[in-house]
Amino acid sequence: MKPEDLLRHPLPTQTSKLTLNCPLLDRLLHGGIPCGTITEIAAESGVGKTQFSLQLLLAAQLPAARGGLSASSLCLHSEFPFPVRRLHQLSLFYQSHIPNNPLDRIFIQPLQSPDHLLDLLSRLDSIISRLNIRLIVIDSIAALFRSEFDNTPLELKRRSSLFFKISSKLKYQAQKFGLAVVVTNQVVDVIESSGNLRIGNSGFLCSSGRRVCPALGLSWANCVNIRLFLWREEERVEEEGGDIGDIKARRFIRVIFAPHLPDCSCEFVIEREGVLGVNR
Repeated sequence: MKPEDLLRHPLPTQTSKLTLNCPLLDRLLHGGIPCGTITEIAAESGVGKTQFSLQLLLAAQLPAARGGLSASSLCLHSEFPFPVRRLHQLSLFYQSHIPNNPLDRIFIQPLQSPDHLLDLLSRLDSIISRLNIRLIVIDSIAALFRSEFDNTPLELKRRSSLFFKISSKLKYQAQKFGLAVVVTNQVVDVIESSGNLRIGNSGFLCSSGRRVCPALGLSWANCVNIRLFLWREEERVEEEGGDIGDIKARRFIRVIFAPHLPDCSCEFVIEREGVLGVNR
């Protein structure tokens, strides 16, 4: 595409967005997860990235009037076992807004390797159209690359090449079919020698009292359009009488980089009915 092509056929200014089914979280993201792009959710284990993924798989089926896409969703998962019981529990809270059983419109495919993912994406176009899929979730991208490659220049080059091939195919399909693409990622500890590491607009990140950064490095960071970071902070709860009680974990979500969002954050909780923002 040339600059003059944009003048003749300007890009659409309105992008469909997928609700997180929570007003506070939608407000943080200025309406939800945008279609046509790749959104990454990075966090350490147990903070809530899979909970967000499951909630989005269901929210995609909501009508447009409720912020949904009135469509099916596809989950490509590499973290085993898949949390079927939790998905079923969450689906009970969507049945009043969706005509049929919400689980009937969620399609699940396990992933074994990066090459398996790339092969699957190359055959996905007809499936997207036939099943009316508007959301693809990959949970998680880091698990696919965790033990596939050695730490040598040749292997790292091959890994980066797969990053770009996978993200290029995802972006093409996201724009062609108006998909929301959500990819979860793990985090790794930042050691002192890499203290000046800077990705996006964040100097460093902390979770559970440790300095961390999203896995897969700068090559993968350049493959996603939006990066959201979830983290956990632990605090002692003071009981009546001034006694120190149990440790309580507080969870937060932050926009690390996005072309349309400022650096902002909010607290959230994970309840039986799903992930909900907290207005402090």
